[in-house]
Amino acid sequence: MIINKSFFFKKKILIYGLGKSGISALKFLKSKKNKLYIFDDKKFPKKKFIKINELNNQEFDYIVISPGIDIKKCKLNFFIKKNISKVITDLDIFYAFYKNPTITITGTNGKSTSAKILFEILKDQKKDVRLVGNIGNPILSEKKIKKSSIFVIEASSYQLEYSKFFKTKHGVILNITPDHIERHGTFKNYINAKFNLIKNQSKGTFSFLNFDDKNIRRKIISNKYKSKIIKIRTKTINDVSLKIKNEYFKTDGNYENLLMIIEIVKKLKLNIQKSINTLNEFKGLKYRQQIIFSNQNLKIINDSKSTSYASSESLLKNFKKAYWIIGGIPKKNDRFSLSKKYIKETRAYIYGNYSKVFQKELNKKLKTKTFLNLKVLLNTMFSDFKKYKDDKYIILFSPAAASFDEFKNFEERGEYFNQLIKNKVNGKFNFK
Repeated sequence: MIINKSFFFKKKILIYGLGKSGISALKFLKSKKNKLYIFDDKKFPKKKFIKINELNNQEFDYIVISPGIDIKKCKLNFFIKKNISKVITDLDIFYAFYKNPTITITGTNGKSTSAKILFEILKDQKKDVRLVGNIGNPILSEKKIKKSSIFVIEASSYQLEYSKFFKTKHGVILNITPDHIERHGTFKNYINAKFNLIKNQSKGTFSFLNFDDKNIRRKIISNKYKSKIIKIRTKTINDVSLKIKNEYFKTDGNYENLLMIIEIVKKLKLNIQKSINTLNEFKGLKYRQQIIFSNQNLKIINDSKSTSYASSESLLKNFKKAYWIIGGIPKKNDRFSLSKKYIKETRAYIYGNYSKVFQKELNKKLKTKTFLNLKVLLNTMFSDFKKYKDDKYIILFSPAAASFDEFKNFEERGEYFNQLIKNKVNGKFNFK
């Protein structure tokens, strides 16, 4: 099937969800003479929504759904399930109008960071590059698009699950560990959603896959795909990685993603030396393994983005002795799988309403303490420093859980932690 502009011209379309992507889709489709209807589970002032009881009398060509909407729990769940074949995303609309070079990155951990790194490399080499999707702007809000414009897209499992037509020139799956099971139902469904990215690719395209990830490897071996599969070994050292001196890439997770980026750079025939320079200058994204304070006695890392054990494990492996701060809403069926040998001297400081859940999971492998909240936790931790008298203290704020128990999102949680630390180190707190 050839997807083109006519698919979204003079059509009858329902836009469900008025977040950033929904608003951008509404503005974009309005200019294409479509008849548009809108709905959101929340009320918006001055927005005229179609009434739920009117939906069954309407025959829509497409339903553009925001990725954050769970069709099993939303207000229009019965209507959406009945019309699931018409559900699409903003990625589908983009693909119908533009055939630009696209690099689409997904995975459980490191999507945003990897997308940002690749964006910086391309920008430093004077390419017209756009950073869109979960990071950057909604894809339909981009302006002045040329044929040479390159799109680096961060795609979530939610977007990939709902998309029907979207195809990417370069598809990247960094890693897959259990996540969002409460949304997808099973780990198998979650994996399948991620692999929709590769499944939908055409001949002449490329897939960059982490072959050292057992879940990805099994999927590659048991299925055939049209794209050229590039199997990347992420536990190795190569000629380019040896030249990267940036401390940011010393952790296992970041180093694995670095090797993925290097292979993409080579395939795109970008200047290797310029790419190395960019990688050595990369500072990382806020609240993602971000070193926020460092002196000869103390290093503090803010990894508020961590929402599962797997995302924290890659960081913990790199520190034999650390003070690990964990807490929030634990992910369904999440398990801590890091071997005891990596964390013999690590101490877990657990906060919040689910402290006992985390303690039960971790108690067999390391020493734990529980606290009502982060503020009380930090007061005790800094008092413990005097008692333990270590030469070097490493604090890892890597919660391994969702933030919604106390915060709107991981950014708000990360900023709150920064402020608490700032007070703790007597105002001599320098953001890096």
